[in-house]
Amino acid sequence: MYCYFFHEAIPAPDNFEYISEDATTVRLNWTSPRKIDPSLYKFQVIMYENGEKTESMTVKSNVNSITMESLLRDLGLQNHLKNKLNLKSVLELRKPSDVVETAHSLRSLQWLFLRKLMMVNSSARIIKCASNCNPETCEKSTNIDEDQKGIHPLDLITALFHCADPFLQQEMALKMSVCQFSVPLLLPNCDTNECTLMLWALRDITKQFRSHSLEDDSLEESSIVLTDLPLISFVRLGKSSMSKSELLNKLLSNRQHHHDTFFHKELENGNIPRKISNGLVEMSWYLPGGEKSNDKFKEPVAVANLRGDISDFMVQFTFLSQTSSAVFLFCDDLESNQTFLESLRIRSKLVLVCTTDSANLGDNLTQKFKPYSEILRDRNMNEFKFAETLQETVVDILADSAKMSIEKMSKIAPDLGIIVDENNTICQNAKKRADLITQDITNIPEYKMKELSLQDKIWKEISKLEKEMCRLKAKKQNIEHYKSELKCQIQKLKRQQGSNDIRETIYQFISGLSCSPDEQLYFVKWMKINLDNLTRKHLSRLDEQYRDACKNVTEDNEHLRDLEKEIASSSLGVQHFMRELSQLYESTHSQKNSKYTAMKKLPEICAQLMLTGFPLELIDGDASNIPLTWIRDVLMALNKLTSPHNRIRVVTVLGVQSTGKSTLLNTMFGVQFAVSSGRCTRGAFMLLISVSEEFRSELQCDYILVIDTEGLKSLELSKLADSYEHDNELTTVVVGLSDLTIVNIAMENAIEMKDTLQIVVHAFLRMKEVGKRPCCHFVHQNTAGVAVHRNTLKERKILLQQLDEMTQAAARMEKIGDNKKFTDILDYNIDKNNWYIPALWLGVPPMAPVSTSYSEEASKIPFGLRSGLKNQISYNCHAKE
Repeated sequence: MYCYFFHEAIPAPDNFEYISEDATTVRLNWTSPRKIDPSLYKFQVIMYENGEKTESMTVKSNVNSITMESLLRDLGLQNHLKNKLNLKSVLELRKPSDVVETAHSLRSLQWLFLRKLMMVNSSARIIKCASNCNPETCEKSTNIDEDQKGIHPLDLITALFHCADPFLQQEMALKMSVCQFSVPLLLPNCDTNECTLMLWALRDITKQFRSHSLEDDSLEESSIVLTDLPLISFVRLGKSSMSKSELLNKLLSNRQHHHDTFFHKELENGNIPRKISNGLVEMSWYLPGGEKSNDKFKEPVAVANLRGDISDFMVQFTFLSQTSSAVFLFCDDLESNQTFLESLRIRSKLVLVCTTDSANLGDNLTQKFKPYSEILRDRNMNEFKFAETLQETVVDILADSAKMSIEKMSKIAPDLGIIVDENNTICQNAKKRADLITQDITNIPEYKMKELSLQDKIWKEISKLEKEMCRLKAKKQNIEHYKSELKCQIQKLKRQQGSNDIRETIYQFISGLSCSPDEQLYFVKWMKINLDNLTRKHLSRLDEQYRDACKNVTEDNEHLRDLEKEIASSSLGVQHFMRELSQLYESTHSQKNSKYTAMKKLPEICAQLMLTGFPLELIDGDASNIPLTWIRDVLMALNKLTSPHNRIRVVTVLGVQSTGKSTLLNTMFGVQFAVSSGRCTRGAFMLLISVSEEFRSELQCDYILVIDTEGLKSLELSKLADSYEHDNELTTVVVGLSDLTIVNIAMENAIEMKDTLQIVVHAFLRMKEVGKRPCCHFVHQNTAGVAVHRNTLKERKILLQQLDEMTQAAARMEKIGDNKKFTDILDYNIDKNNWYIPALWLGVPPMAPVSTSYSEEASKIPFGLRSGLKNQISYNCHAKE
């Protein structure tokens, strides 16, 4: 190891130390040069092996230790600095831990945190390592003091963001936001002393709120990175007897519910010193709900918190001073920092926060640099009273403050040497492709009719004819002749579909899907982001028109019906473009024309997307039909890609509309089903989750295919004469595909669910007749009480009695006898197949986090389904014999 210093004006570091910790890791320590401003220069550290340069990094002179590598090694993440963690690996279904709250080693700590975070568990940051209590099981660590074995949660979060790919970063930030955790805005790298603005990572976060300034009290929903908001920043200089994070939590929490948005030292593991998260800038938001008695602030506001001393992180501090409406500076040692304070040039309003003792010492100083305001805390003043003082100052500042979005901040960041995470070639190329498709969309219904015409009238007519082929309700005397007529009509319509020229929009979409794997994922995500933003704007405008029309008593009903139809057709998402591809594929496949050559690779591309966690539409929600050729070829391509580990089990959820089915699945498996902005799920979507290798033998499968369905008893379809028939069709199809069905019930008492359960029973009965015996679990949501399972035994027996009666009635209708019981047609246990989950939110949105009890109870369900899957496998084996 050699060290060279070539600049005469800059002295070499003192006490330079080289430590070879193992075969692959080197640690460097040094003491910064004296009598020189460390912010004026940097060192370049270069590693040579056998005379050849192998690695290089740049660090500022005041960074006296390279610690990232050693911390990541302790966590077992060192390889993921280059080979990033992805969403597929994180969502892999693993065996449940024996102790949910405790990791058995530092290397398992990150998996415990990620598993809890993906299931939006608000206690994810309060995690412990068993090595704290049992030194014998603790792995040797050079990065952690012997008396403080563990890791600071902020260090863990920082390390995981460094080791995650851009799409996992997005999912982590989104889940943290739902948990009401602060999210990284500027992510530091302690090795290079650089930081990154996490614009891409925050792109997926959308927020709803009600501003008091709006007269009609309408709900606003928008992407958080595009929303102009005033930013209030909190920083520290030198020592401070006050905890910024604790005060911020009190500032943001509503009166009824306190929540720790920012992690602070009073929480568990908070006494462990930070190693790599100093310089981290976290962001959160206060969003009013429209209730004047409960809202602390009338308008939404963003809040940032810089971890560490601003004298060590001037880049971050300068960024905040240029983007914030106000900076609250905490400092108790004004005299020692006098020179630094006098040198500050802050564009935003500066509020000095200190104790009364230190304020007396700094009277002359404050007269020189003249802060906007001073907040003094008497040592006898409690924190809640002081938080109210902070609130009053913030309210005063917000009355006249500039607003800025995170996207606009990204224009300022590069001038300060801050990296913007989405400013890379692959991401920007994908953005250009997506923008080219979406930039000219103004009227969504008109756009869909013009550019996505294959899924309109012709496809719906084909769907009706295909259903008639199966039912023959309008059959004539000669059935075969009638079936032949139907086939001819279907072929004619498909030829008509295939005769249309492929729109330039679809060529562009196919081109985006055919890119390299990384650019393809970016393209699909940009399409989703752009289309969701468009849909929100379009629906917001239509909702406003509909409200105005309803207020006008003279408004004719025909206009209202037209608005309702336009609202119903104003959803536009990636699924609509994929649906157009499916129709194009169906029509060209039947004719085997020249277009088919260009289309035949699409099923494999779609199968590869599914392996990354992309949800594919199984049932068209508008035409209530399945494009069989397309779905078959996609699944065949998926089977080929996963071979020989291609055993799949199917889990489906059913329930009434708007009862939280998608939320339940997302919490159970940590996934994020793509649902059109502003609407409930339509049709059915399927999403693939891999099973960990050690869990495969127990479940006897390699993947779980999760199907999310549209709600039964839909209000939109209730006016139609065949709405009951539609629900029957949907239920029969998904139950027929499933090994295990979850029936979601949004109440303890299921008697009111009689109509819906009757639909489910009919579906189960039909599966019995074709030799399949599925397993059924009931999930009762919004339940309360510590002994709810024990206290609802009577209700469960009544439910089973109701199910038996429905089964007998359904059996009579199907003409297969009337002595059938519910347990005759499927696997159901009155004690083990009922789950009780409390309410989703802890408090009132938009500031309420997801209830920890909801997350924990929902996360138990996947592992409770193991016996059902095993019984299903056993039954199928006996049936084959």
